[in-house]
Amino acid sequence: MSRHARQEMIIGRAAQARLAASHVLIIGAGGLGVPVLQYLAGAGIGRITLIDPDHVEESNLHRQVLYRMDDIGTPKAEAAARHLRGLAPALEITTEVAALTPSRAPELVAGADLVIDGADSFAVSYILSDACLAAGRPLVSGSVLGARGYAGLYCGTAPSLRAVFPDLPQSAATCASAGVLGPVVGMTGTLCAQLALAHLAGQEPPPAGRLISLDMENYAPSAFSFAGAPEPAQAWPFVDAPLLHDTDQCIDLRPETEAPEPFAPAARRALPEEVTRLNLDPARRVVLGCQTGLRSWRAAGLLAETGRYDIALCAAVAA
Repeated sequence: MSRHARQEMIIGRAAQARLAASHVLIIGAGGLGVPVLQYLAGAGIGRITLIDPDHVEESNLHRQVLYRMDDIGTPKAEAAARHLRGLAPALEITTEVAALTPSRAPELVAGADLVIDGADSFAVSYILSDACLAAGRPLVSGSVLGARGYAGLYCGTAPSLRAVFPDLPQSAATCASAGVLGPVVGMTGTLCAQLALAHLAGQEPPPAGRLISLDMENYAPSAFSFAGAPEPAQAWPFVDAPLLHDTDQCIDLRPETEAPEPFAPAARRALPEEVTRLNLDPARRVVLGCQTGLRSWRAAGLLAETGRYDIALCAAVAA
């Protein structure tokens, strides 16, 4: 019997062949990426490109159960690839121990049939959403914090992530700063994997434009369709050094004590609340930079209220 016989009973042989011919780009080999990788490899996806800059730490192991104690200190992408080859020898997996950057995203997205965002970074989520929307590629994106998580399928034939989440959260809390429950991460990552497999297999009804949320504090999962959500009229793109222009007015919103080196050599320093008082040329683009992108987003909102709309954002740590 085929190793995928039980799955083929549901999706059929033709769909199984489509999975084997598919190329999935996965950003992040952490809490969300681990179950995504395991279930996609097990399901028979033919090719995976995995991007992650981090190394395995002991604090990861309660939720990133693909890794072992012997993997501590090893790049996650490399450790994950080694374990997945043991699970699915036919899988072709390519890894990069690197952060996703805005300048690389279009190239990476264009080469994939589907993209999965498991980076735990809203900057990466928006970078991928913009690239996938432009390229017409479907994007599965998930997020988890505490005992709550959500997963959705955006772009391609569906609205983008920006259409559903046009504004950033008030804080940049992460699993590292606010904590997270391992099973909730696993459930959310498994939802991401199911959305991806359903799309690639061509299952009906199609999962595009659907968002599933988990509230495990109250044991209340829910789902809704965002198929008709309009794209926001204003979308500040994320950029990095290769995408900067000589004429850009770069403003680093981090104090020198936080970041001795600005994100651009000619960048000025200012606090977010000070940007509207700067003497800026309205004919030139303004690029606002900080560590996560949150302060840049808020400062951009202040500038936009004054009538300036040619704005880009820079997150020093994208993934």
